[in-house]
Amino acid sequence: MKTIFLAVSVFILSTSNLPAQTPFYEGKTIRIVVGFSPGGTFDLWARLVAQHMGKHIPGNPALVVQNMPGAGSMTAANYVYGVAKPDGLTVATVTPSLYIEQLMGRKEIQYDWAKFSWIGQPEQTDRIFYIRADTPYKSLEDIRKAPEPPKCGATGVGTASHYWPKLLEDALGLKFNVVAGYGGASDVNLAIEKGEVHCWGGTVQAFFGSEPGRTWAKTGFVRVLIQGGRKRHEKLPDVPTIWELMERHKPPEAARRLVRVLLAPDELGRPYIGTPGIPPERVKMLRDAFMKTMHDPELSAEVKKRDWAISPTGGEELQATARELMVQPPEVIEQMKKLLAK
Repeated sequence: MKTIFLAVSVFILSTSNLPAQTPFYEGKTIRIVVGFSPGGTFDLWARLVAQHMGKHIPGNPALVVQNMPGAGSMTAANYVYGVAKPDGLTVATVTPSLYIEQLMGRKEIQYDWAKFSWIGQPEQTDRIFYIRADTPYKSLEDIRKAPEPPKCGATGVGTASHYWPKLLEDALGLKFNVVAGYGGASDVNLAIEKGEVHCWGGTVQAFFGSEPGRTWAKTGFVRVLIQGGRKRHEKLPDVPTIWELMERHKPPEAARRLVRVLLAPDELGRPYIGTPGIPPERVKMLRDAFMKTMHDPELSAEVKKRDWAISPTGGEELQATARELMVQPPEVIEQMKKLLAK
C-alpha cells in the first residue's frame, strides 16, 4: 500500500510541474485578406474587425489587414483556397457573388465555394443603383429611351457591381455600357466624380455608411433610381425596388427566377472565409470570436459613430447557404450565362 501511495504521489508531483497547454493562437498573427483596394466598405469593415476580434480569440492573436485586389476579389479567393496554409491564420473577405463564377464554369476559378471554412459576416446588404445627377438620365425611362446608354463602373466581370446593371437590363428593358476592371468601389466613385463613368451598382449600406456616399446623399450629387431589397429601405422610401418594377413591367417568369438567384449574394453580406481543412476546433474558435466581436460594445459604438448597421450571420448558416447556392438547375445556369455574356 505504501508503495502504491508513493507512486501516485510522485505522479501527481511530476504532472503538476508541467506547463499549461499554450493556446494555438498565442503569439501569432492572423491575416485578413481583403479582395479589394483600400477605402471601400469591405476594407473598412475588415480594419474594424481586426481592431477588436483578437481579444475574443484564446491566445489574443494580432490581426492585420492585407489588401489583395484583382478580378473582383477572385484573386483573394483563389489565394486563400489554394495557396494559404489551412492553419486558421489566414482568412479573407470577398464579394459574395463569386459562387456565380463557379456555377458558370469560369476557367479562372481555383476554389470550391461550398468548401471554404465560413467564419461569419457583419451585415447583410441591400443593392442599389445610382447615377450622377447632372447627366441626362433623370429616371429609368430616360435610360430606357436614351440613344446612348450611360456608362456604369464595375469591378471584376461577374461581381455584383457587374451583373446588377445587366440584371436590370434583362428584367426591365434598360440599357447600360458596363465598364469592368476597377479595383473597388472607391475607384468607381472617383471615376464618377471625374466623369469617366456615370453610374454604379452598390449597396445601401456602403452608400450611407462611408464617403463619398454620405456627402453625395446630402448634396444630391447622385440620384438613387432603384433598389434590390424586397422592401424599400427606410432611408430610401421614395425609391422603388426591382420587385415592384417587375410587377409593373411583367417580365417573363425566367427573368424573375434569375433575379432571385442573382440577388441571393446579398444574404451572404460581406463574408469572411478561411481555407478548407482548418482544424474544426479552430474554425469554431474563429466563428465564436467573430460573433462575439459583432456584439462587442466598443465595436458597436464605433459602428454607430460611422452610421453603419450590424446584421451579422454566423459561419454555420453561411456554410449552409453556400452549399445550397451551388445546387442550381441547368436552365438557371444557362440563363445566367446568357445574361453575363452580354
